[in-house]
Amino acid sequence: MTEDILTTATKPPFALRFRGFLPIVVDVETAGFNAQTDALLEIAAVTLRMDEAGLIHPHETHACHVQPFAGANLEAAALAFTGIDPYHPFRLAKTEDDALQTVFHAVRKAIKEHGCTRAILVGHNPFFDLGFLNAAVARTKIKRNPFHPFSTFDTATLGGLAYGQTVLARAVQAAGLGWNNEEAHSAIYDAQKTAQLFCAVVNRWHTLQSPNCAQAIDTP
Repeated sequence: MTEDILTTATKPPFALRFRGFLPIVVDVETAGFNAQTDALLEIAAVTLRMDEAGLIHPHETHACHVQPFAGANLEAAALAFTGIDPYHPFRLAKTEDDALQTVFHAVRKAIKEHGCTRAILVGHNPFFDLGFLNAAVARTKIKRNPFHPFSTFDTATLGGLAYGQTVLARAVQAAGLGWNNEEAHSAIYDAQKTAQLFCAVVNRWHTLQSPNCAQAIDTP
């Protein structure tokens, strides 16, 4: 019992917050909706940090432009929506394998720093992002995927709960955070805004659960 208490006491705070999982905010931009056939074109991951008050904040952003895999489908409507030219010479895009390894290296480092066991993907409607991530992992045969294979945190659900808005732009604005339509639909911008939204909701709940707040609620 004493050993368990000491082990818990020495763990970093983040390791105790989400059952040992480390939330990592991920956004992908793609050339369609089918993770098996359509190209992954951008991926961004935002790590989080926790301050002394137990509040979480966006920390570092790691992102790559991605080369379409061999034989990938490129839907014209999807490219028009994102404005991505997959073969633009200035994209400096990496292969799927290199892009995933770059992002996964940063994620594994964060997991180790926070004493967590595994990453859990945070996304806005994350089944989409996780589906493309898992499909790319399967294509590249990467064996050390740091993300949980199916569990996620969904900011569409959290935004609906906390602010009554499920669309990312509207939820971000309802949370009092800025939104720029001209920058939207890039993996970096959307991941960073999703990270801000996730932190806002989690911190709001943390504040509601604090002793001072609970006392104020109980006081007539």
